[in-house]
Amino acid sequence: MNLDFDPALQEFREEIRSFFAHDYPGDILAKVAAGASLTTAEVREAEMALGAKGWLASAWPREHGGPGWSIEQQYIFDEELERAGAPTVTPMGVVYVGPVVYTFGTKTQKARWLPGIADGSVGWAQGYSEPEAGSDLASLQFSAVRDGDEYILNGTKIWTSAANHADWIFLLTRTSHEAKKQLGITFICAPLDAPGVTVKPIISIDGKYHLSQCDFADVRVPVSNRIGEEGKGWSYSQYLLGNERTSYARIGGKRSQLASIRAIASQIPTGGNQRLIDDHAFAMRLSAADMRVDALEITTLRVLCSVKDGGSPGNEASILKIMATETAQEITGLFCIAAGEHGMRKFTDSVSPAWTGEAAFAAPGVATYLGTRAQSIYGGTNEIQRNIIAKHVLGL
Repeated sequence: MNLDFDPALQEFREEIRSFFAHDYPGDILAKVAAGASLTTAEVREAEMALGAKGWLASAWPREHGGPGWSIEQQYIFDEELERAGAPTVTPMGVVYVGPVVYTFGTKTQKARWLPGIADGSVGWAQGYSEPEAGSDLASLQFSAVRDGDEYILNGTKIWTSAANHADWIFLLTRTSHEAKKQLGITFICAPLDAPGVTVKPIISIDGKYHLSQCDFADVRVPVSNRIGEEGKGWSYSQYLLGNERTSYARIGGKRSQLASIRAIASQIPTGGNQRLIDDHAFAMRLSAADMRVDALEITTLRVLCSVKDGGSPGNEASILKIMATETAQEITGLFCIAAGEHGMRKFTDSVSPAWTGEAAFAAPGVATYLGTRAQSIYGGTNEIQRNIIAKHVLGL
């Protein structure tokens, strides 16, 4: 499906496309194409290349350090970034905490944190899930006890994405125990190099280190690191999660994946059998995946229109989260069928943080398939999303 844009937007697309073709770090593109993990220095290099153009915080309004792009421009930028094969922008700063800071933070907090997020020089992690509070996030027990002008932080956050590359982490903490568990939760930011913070690697099924366990033992942070009011963190987190759930679409990447699958399936196998693309059942699934991406694209644009005046995507973002993650799983499943035995690789038992995984190097498509298994779990499971839709969208 091709969407028609006016000539000015087409010129904008060509500008973005030219940047990725000629000015973006080529070594980063090559490493991503090979399925290898980026080092922290490479993550910073990639994001600062966008930050130098003023493009990293692509959805931010101009007054907060963003480019002030229209919804259409934001969409085109995301599509071209995916098409170029550039690494997905780490969302914890520019998509998650940045909008919370400029919406609910003080002038001092905005001046302190927004510039480093927007230029890519400072990395952030998200401290939400806990060992006993995953999908039921409101049950979190990570504590923040007020001591004068400081909070003392204790507890564990787990499945923490990008903590291995981050300088700061934003946390949901419990500052009081109320009858309703959503109350008494406070939004606090902390430096990851603070005394008492320990970051432990978690090697995921795709063979990569992008998740961590973060332990806090009597970590002291100033009260000025709190966003908004004490006890109102749950409402800020819901604003953030709406933005998170619209960030899964990645239309350009999905179309590139489908093109690769079609190319593989159109080849005659070495044994001289018929092409996989001529298999009726496979061709039907491939066509259905094409249509799912078309539907996802339209739904993404519809949800994004709800934020064009500065609002939050709302509960409708749950629909997008389900569609995007299930479509990603279907596409990567089709890749494994197309790749067949050539795509299968044996994992080793290594759990070194420096290890990027046999699957990541030898079969990027298989590593991606394994990684997408988690998409319907993180960010709120798809089962939770269906409950949100039933209750808050359909009013059931």
